[in-house]
Amino acid sequence: MSTKSTSVFDFYGKPSFATALPLSLQHLLAMIIGNITPALIVSGVVNGLATRTGDASLGADAAVLVQSAMFIAAIGTLIQLFPIAIVGSKLPVIMGVSFAYIPTLSAIGAEYGLPGILGAQIVGAVVGMVVGIFIKPLRKFFPPIVAGTVVLSIGLSLYTTAVKYIGGGAGLITAANNLKNPESAPAVIEAAQKTLAGGQFGDPKFLIVGFVTLLTVLFVGQFGKGMIKLSSILIGIIVGYVVAFAMGMVSFDAVAAKGWFALPAFGKYNIAFEGPAMMSMAIIFIVNSVQAVGDLSATTMGGMNREVTDEELQGGIIGSNLGSLVGALFGGLPLATYSQNVGIVATTKVVSRFVFMITAIFVLIAGFIPKFGALMTTIPQAVIGGATIGVFASITMSGIKLIIQDELSNRNTGIVGLALALGMGVTSVPELLANYSPTIKMVFGSSPVTIATIVAFVLNIIIPKKTLAQEQQERDEMEAKKAVKK
Repeated sequence: MSTKSTSVFDFYGKPSFATALPLSLQHLLAMIIGNITPALIVSGVVNGLATRTGDASLGADAAVLVQSAMFIAAIGTLIQLFPIAIVGSKLPVIMGVSFAYIPTLSAIGAEYGLPGILGAQIVGAVVGMVVGIFIKPLRKFFPPIVAGTVVLSIGLSLYTTAVKYIGGGAGLITAANNLKNPESAPAVIEAAQKTLAGGQFGDPKFLIVGFVTLLTVLFVGQFGKGMIKLSSILIGIIVGYVVAFAMGMVSFDAVAAKGWFALPAFGKYNIAFEGPAMMSMAIIFIVNSVQAVGDLSATTMGGMNREVTDEELQGGIIGSNLGSLVGALFGGLPLATYSQNVGIVATTKVVSRFVFMITAIFVLIAGFIPKFGALMTTIPQAVIGGATIGVFASITMSGIKLIIQDELSNRNTGIVGLALALGMGVTSVPELLANYSPTIKMVFGSSPVTIATIVAFVLNIIIPKKTLAQEQQERDEMEAKKAVKK
């Protein structure tokens, strides 16, 4: 270990601030939109429930959730960079709120609001920390065929979220249904009328903004170079935002109402521990804790030319889940290592802890500025949808890449196919579980990820492993027996 190194290619290296700053900003640009978007999506879901029920305690201030997302992402990153005992990996990674949790968070939020999400998150984080402690023996139960199926199901389940946002947001669908329902309370009807004042779901202006954003992200991502290419999502959002502003879709009232400085919202929101929500979240936390093995391994292999150690895996997973647990107390959503930042490490080989610390400090400062969070909430949902549908597509393809790391034998394709068929199929037909208990409906009917995970996990254990060569040998033996009989 060299304590005097100034190299950006040394984890302990401390380059000059002028050298580190652009490298830090590169990581900031790569993570910031991904970090705030889940907060915007989840706030829309829980506020929809609050409007329908008339119970404001179920909803959330979107600006506060964004502020909390920045604060917790910074704390989570610093934990990884500067570990304490077995908490933290001491690896160059950036933490942020994970898209992988959105299907489950949305399902829980639509049923129990933000309190249900935060309670389930605390339980899930504790389960995730236990996984971290025992990660070495548990890894064998999540080979690429299982992990890939889970990631693929996450990507597929997010498409409807993106399309709803491109159409103007799920809130417009809810508002329209409220106006059609004669039993809706007057307050709910009034809220629906205000929401629809911005336009019906699928209004041409929403579609124009959404697809302008999408095409910008696609064009810049495919034809851009260097930092421009890396910032394709950010550039797409800026272009979509400008178009939306020109069309009168942006209001800065929320920004004006917020102050310049505020401490993170510790204890601002109620926490509720709902059984079905906790079960669903525990499953997803287990899967994503094991998934962290991939990002941490890619970091060491891509940036340090070595395998990740069991101690680094254990500390990284425990640190990530501890960050999620603490985050729930501030209204922050679950954390994960950010794959896009792992990709930067693998490409640039820059692993200096000093560079990553500067990024974390910038993110932390944003967590103390309410106006920043409020500004982010002015981004129209159509812009968010156009910018993220490509991200969701990337998640889907990441799942496919994981799956094909194993042989596509009849056994493996059967596991993937059946897991996806049951996961996507059951949740697409809510009537199937309509007469069952709320627990059954939440665990098995709210998110396709849960069913796909359980099915893939169980089938991988009980179905005997057979390679393509072994399957071919079985066919050859069958043909040989037929020939003998003749």
